[in-house]
Amino acid sequence: MITKPRDREVVCHASAWEMGGEGDVRIKMCTKVTGEDFFTVHHELGHVYYYLMYEGMPPLFQQGANDGFHEGIGDTLMLSVTPKYLVDIGLFDKVPNTAKSDVNFLMKRALDKVAFFPFGKLIDQWRWEVFDGRIKPEQYNAAWWKLRTEYQGIAAPVERTEADFDPGAKYHIPNNTPYLRYFLATVLQFQFHRALCQTAGHEGSLNSCSIAGSKAAGKKLADMMRMGSTRPWPEALQAIAGEDKMDATAMLDYFAPLAKFLDEQNAGQICGW
Repeated sequence: MITKPRDREVVCHASAWEMGGEGDVRIKMCTKVTGEDFFTVHHELGHVYYYLMYEGMPPLFQQGANDGFHEGIGDTLMLSVTPKYLVDIGLFDKVPNTAKSDVNFLMKRALDKVAFFPFGKLIDQWRWEVFDGRIKPEQYNAAWWKLRTEYQGIAAPVERTEADFDPGAKYHIPNNTPYLRYFLATVLQFQFHRALCQTAGHEGSLNSCSIAGSKAAGKKLADMMRMGSTRPWPEALQAIAGEDKMDATAMLDYFAPLAKFLDEQNAGQICGW
């Protein structure tokens, strides 16, 4: 299902499905022609290609090295969707070539990736504390907003009470889908991207790298995905990144030009909450 049916209600939340082998993989998504869905399609295709790569493994090992790997593959490829890549595939007419355009590009991506970090943690923080009893049913909503203020620095725009259940607005909570996988994927995708760009022979800033067309980078990625979960995840990470520990410095490398700009803009300011 690629578009929303006209004759019935469906769950539109995008998801990828492996239907039992023999290359039968599917995406369920109410797709629109938007930049956001362009990103989402890459994310779901990452799952699909992971399914196809490890399909030859025994069923017990037909899964990602860890949940963060599975969520991070498509997002890794999305990091290669640079302005130049968009020109190459005919979606852009020309590459913006100013310092301002680079900062704007990185700021938009940071609002998606960096701003996600605290949210990616607090979802499971709330779930775990519900499961172990630290958060009682009569505290569900208050505890939710306490975590959102503590980690994100935001508050509810209008008064909320326990008659409301704001956590339920996040699909993964009523669907009981663990969420730390997305937090881990955010670290891993930049680590994958840095290693694949090195394999592709990229020179220049990390944010300008696209591995599109690099057979060497593609082979390294595919070889790791074919492993499925046959080996502990640090070994899968070693196979693609040359290191066996998750490392967020790749994210710092990627956003370095934006960090420099923001340091200059915020000089003398007191930031935080």
